[in-house]
Amino acid sequence: MNTLWVTAQKFATQIEAEVLREVRAVAKETGQSISKLVEDALIEHLRRVRVRPAFRDAMTEVLDEHAEVLARLAK
Repeated sequence: MNTLWVTAQKFATQIEAEVLREVRAVAKETGQSISKLVEDALIEHLRRVRVRPAFRDAMTEVLDEHAEVLARLAK
């Protein structure tokens, strides 16, 4: 997502106090806003969630196709 072309929208959520302390510390250390850190984290999470099923399917296919060879290698 390119935030230059997207209008930012406010939303509210709750997180654990320790997580918020860490986010604030990282924001201060890196000079980034909390909003930017949260947006980046959400984008990364969404990418992983969306890719994971495709990766799992491909991995299962490879493991099934090569089960015999992998079993021999494991010995």
